[in-house]
Amino acid sequence: MPPKSTDPVSTDSVVTRFAPSPTGYLHLGNARTALLNFLAARKAGGRFILRVEDTDEARSNEDFMTALFADLHWLGIDWDEGPDIGGPHAIYRQQQRRAIYEEWLSRLDVAGLTYPCFCTPAELNIQRKRQLASGQPPRYAGTCRNLTQEERADRLVRGLPAALRFRVPHGQVVQFVDLVHGEQRFNSDDIGDFIIRRTDGSTAFFFSNAVDDALMDVTLVLRGDDHMTNTPRQILLLQALGLRIPQYAHVALLLGMDGSPLSKRHGDTSLRELRDRGYLPGALRNHLVRLGHSCVTDGWLDDAALIADFDLTRLGRAAAKFDDAQLRHWQKETVAHLSAEEFADWIRSVLPQGLDAEHEAQFVAAVRGNVELPSDAKVWAKVVFGKLDEFEPAALAAIREAGETFFGEALKLIGHPGAEFKPAVKALGQATGKKGPGLFMPLRAALTGFTHGPELAPMLALLPLAEVQARLEHARRLAV
Repeated sequence: MPPKSTDPVSTDSVVTRFAPSPTGYLHLGNARTALLNFLAARKAGGRFILRVEDTDEARSNEDFMTALFADLHWLGIDWDEGPDIGGPHAIYRQQQRRAIYEEWLSRLDVAGLTYPCFCTPAELNIQRKRQLASGQPPRYAGTCRNLTQEERADRLVRGLPAALRFRVPHGQVVQFVDLVHGEQRFNSDDIGDFIIRRTDGSTAFFFSNAVDDALMDVTLVLRGDDHMTNTPRQILLLQALGLRIPQYAHVALLLGMDGSPLSKRHGDTSLRELRDRGYLPGALRNHLVRLGHSCVTDGWLDDAALIADFDLTRLGRAAAKFDDAQLRHWQKETVAHLSAEEFADWIRSVLPQGLDAEHEAQFVAAVRGNVELPSDAKVWAKVVFGKLDEFEPAALAAIREAGETFFGEALKLIGHPGAEFKPAVKALGQATGKKGPGLFMPLRAALTGFTHGPELAPMLALLPLAEVQARLEHARRLAV
């Protein structure tokens, strides 16, 4: 069991959720949000809910939803309730919760807290520009708020499209304690009446998101701080409906290397892209948990240690930047923590088909210290099991600098049956007067095509003698 939590939330009833929209592959900003919610629930011994917010039917896609489930599972995140496994709240896709939303919308209507809005997007845009030009915060000007019943009926009879707005009460202060940013206060007069149902009949985020959190007994809403200004609107709705208000924790946004918030437009930072490139889930977890959250442990964390180390009180306010170099660091750490069998499974797709277990084990032992991604293993697999037909420029330079005589001696001392690598190389140094890099670099270049890489003796042990001879002879000709 993880140690007792010091988080400022009750540990016996914590319920968190992740509520993505299936409109694209999961990007790292959302993946981090999912991970933090998962860790918060598991640390407190609570529940973690997956809910799909697919009210945007034009952009929502079943394939993206399937990919979302797969990517979360790959990252090591599971959930206690969700659209694929069900749960006590029955429906976890917003498209299928319309009857529920209509019921709660009707309660607001009966209470006189809604009204139809006939303003067009163009009219709203003009209002916004005027407010900004006069230094006022942009909010709905209330154009349709005071229409008479006759005026509303006339517009409806004429078939004018109408959204539904929530009547924000005047002269109130909405306040709450954010677990990251502390006490927050918002004047209701600065908010303006907001849309809760669009002209196409779909409910807006403000409404459906808040209602779902309340009805699913979510106690902690942990999300990006770009939602901070949404929170007072949702609190007003929950108060009007008499529903439970959760605690909020708005974590700093995750930025891309270009300094802008990570989003689906950052194709190279989608979880799927990194997964396809061979990054391991442990590397992503260790990097993401340290972005906007301070870990006590500097070293690599396994699943149990991630949960034990997580603490809501250590979520930061400053924006964190996703760093490729740091991800590569955690990738190397994760690779180092793989067993030989796990490492072999991870790179097996780049190995020759039919490779026997003995040679596979020898190859893994020889190269794993120089492999960060499967693509690296593919390079060394070609060196060991294929034909050497390419040389990096530095390797060609080293071969030519060593000269024809060097490789002639190498053929005599290394390229014969029974030659042991270390004594043979020592003898080669004595015969040619070479030592250090001048001895090892051209030999490595001739046998691998590179001037740096895994230890040469284990690599050489995997090469057939005829291939060793052929490569040394080829290098001798190149050196002429």
